[in-house]
Amino acid sequence: MIDLVALGEALIDFTQDPTLEGEPIRYTQHPGGAPANVLAMAARLGKSTAFIGCVGKDAFGAFLKETMVQAGIDIQGLVSSPRYPTTLAFIHSDEHKDPSFSFYREGAADIHLSPKDLPLALLKKTRIFHFGSLSLTHDPARKATLEALDLARGNGSVISYDPNYRATLWASEKKAQESIASVLARVDILKVSQKEMVLLTGEEDWVRGSSILMGQGPRLVLVTRGGGGAFFRNRRGYGRMAAFPVRVLDTTGAGDAFMGSFLSQFLETGKAPENLSPKELAAMVRFANASGGLTTTRPGALSALPTQEELNAFVAEHEKEAQMLPDDPTASTGCNPRA
Repeated sequence: MIDLVALGEALIDFTQDPTLEGEPIRYTQHPGGAPANVLAMAARLGKSTAFIGCVGKDAFGAFLKETMVQAGIDIQGLVSSPRYPTTLAFIHSDEHKDPSFSFYREGAADIHLSPKDLPLALLKKTRIFHFGSLSLTHDPARKATLEALDLARGNGSVISYDPNYRATLWASEKKAQESIASVLARVDILKVSQKEMVLLTGEEDWVRGSSILMGQGPRLVLVTRGGGGAFFRNRRGYGRMAAFPVRVLDTTGAGDAFMGSFLSQFLETGKAPENLSPKELAAMVRFANASGGLTTTRPGALSALPTQEELNAFVAEHEKEAQMLPDDPTASTGCNPRA
């Protein structure tokens, strides 16, 4: 068995470098793509991982392939296309360090992953299958994603989903909402940002929004809000953990670091998502928050991920910080347990 298989995009992030006024804008090449980032984080925490996706048979694709190999990710499911170029993204950050993305993806490799490219044996022996919504925007990648999802699910894998919504990659917000929501009934662990929760439910309140999402199928819902912390909910209860105080440089990949860390801890419990206690979830989310927070202190995404040693030292250093938020309805107990 392999711990975690993810399907989706591996791409090049060009991150804008700091410059003085009047200087030309410069960009630095970083490996990226949310599913690949999640795998890299899990691999750093000692989990066996494998990637399924398509890159170009070009210098960028070779760079991504080598990066994944060095990260400890199995690439038997990585296709190198001689016909389509590797997907590129240029990242610009505002004064709050929130990134915006300009994608060069039309006719690019990641959307041309085909069902015939799927490593069937790999999908039949993974403990967790993880995917996002970028592979649902175009066929044949959409068909490949859905086939992989059903195959893994049929073989007993836990299904993990992070929509990672990027508005410019969809024909309309309505189309994105419909497509992202269409797979929720087949998902076990759902991670969304605050904005994605609002997109899918129309609710800004974490408690009501997460309840609506759970009603559509997921057995465990995670909602992240950057510096505002993260919320968790399953049938046994819910709670909200504060973020760690860090000096933010680049938030790209923070949610992927969070998810890779969370899934790694989930694997260690040996439990079903719905059977985790609020106390267990609080500890797991706190550790995942540390992972996401540390990632924001460095440029890039995959290359900015912390190691196990860095995470352990950081969490120990901030032992009394980033606990349950004081405005939580049940902060005194750290969660809202259900009967």
